[in-house]
Amino acid sequence: MENSKAHIIAQLQREILPLQGFKSPGSKAACVDLGVINDVFPDNRFPTGVIHEFISTDREGVSSSAGFIAGILGMLMKDGGVVLWISSAPLLFPPTLSYFGIHPSKVIVVNVPKEKDLLWATEEALKCEGLAAVLVEMRELDFTASRRLQLIVERSGVTGFILRQNPRKLGTTAAVTRWKITSLSSIVVEAGMPGVGFPCWKVELQKVRNGKPGCWELQWQGKKFEVIEQHEEIVVNDQKRKVG
Repeated sequence: MENSKAHIIAQLQREILPLQGFKSPGSKAACVDLGVINDVFPDNRFPTGVIHEFISTDREGVSSSAGFIAGILGMLMKDGGVVLWISSAPLLFPPTLSYFGIHPSKVIVVNVPKEKDLLWATEEALKCEGLAAVLVEMRELDFTASRRLQLIVERSGVTGFILRQNPRKLGTTAAVTRWKITSLSSIVVEAGMPGVGFPCWKVELQKVRNGKPGCWELQWQGKKFEVIEQHEEIVVNDQKRKVG
């Protein structure tokens, strides 16, 4: 009896998801591997063809979020495709994206001087079905505007990333997820090795539709995301410390 109820509930969930903007991935859909984080999403897959919202309180947070998103973009672009990066100031240095497997020639940077024009540019970009993704640095986003963006990507299949720095009002939006990414000290595994370690972040998934929010510590290593094991003894700047 319990198995029958579970089956009915699972079937209802599968039928409801498309009504809420989650489409079944096609055979050519890019797979975004976030490791254990994938388990908290509907169908255990990173949602594509939806709007993802990232919240930052300062420029450091914006840089951390951009790095984390770049790792995702690299996976979305594995089979080719182009990304449109929209902002009001030319702060992106495309060659740095190569660290995340993104060739700079595959990134179109659009600078929109007036903030009020950012939303229009984003809407038009998200309608382009040939794009792998669109990322926009936009401070303010209300529910009406976010709902309009979500409806657009449900038709085009393009994945949208809204990177918001220090928004004046943090209200409800129609974005499928809301994230906050914080930079962590890089980890140097072997003492005495020159340079810095792999990029590390504290990843907070504050909201996910039909999923389970959570918090993780991740690092980008070997062209993929890896969870930093809790309570693992490591060496940082010639000193041992515990992670977690």
